[in-house]
Amino acid sequence: MRESSVLAFAPATPDEMAQAMHAKLCYHTDAWDLAQDLAGGIDEIVVIDTRSFAHYCAGHIPGALSLPHREMTSERLATLDPSKVYITYCDGIGCNGSTKGAWKLSSAGFRVKELLGGLDFWRRDEHPVQAGETRGTLLKTPLGECGC
Repeated sequence: MRESSVLAFAPATPDEMAQAMHAKLCYHTDAWDLAQDLAGGIDEIVVIDTRSFAHYCAGHIPGALSLPHREMTSERLATLDPSKVYITYCDGIGCNGSTKGAWKLSSAGFRVKELLGGLDFWRRDEHPVQAGETRGTLLKTPLGECGC
């Protein structure tokens, strides 16, 4: 009988797994949870598009601020509210702009989460995208059902 590839490494104990999954949720959010909070008017969070301004104008998450990670200077970060939680995103899996932005923000003392899958996953979940320089809003936008 063939040995299990899955079980070749013993699973974590339930307590270890719970701690690890809790930690993941402290570092990341997904498109559905973010869309719910934006539609519900949760004002403790601020979404930051870490891509270039040109990419932001081509299409961004409604309500997001354009703050490219390359422009995150101490002067620019000083304009942010330290009481907020910042959600960084970029194009998606093949881009690390949101990671660089999250690192710069957290290094400056801000609380941050990174959006899993970035704009790719946002669009995959069929959430609206705002084009142009206007931030837009998702406030009171009806959402469909989450598939998870």
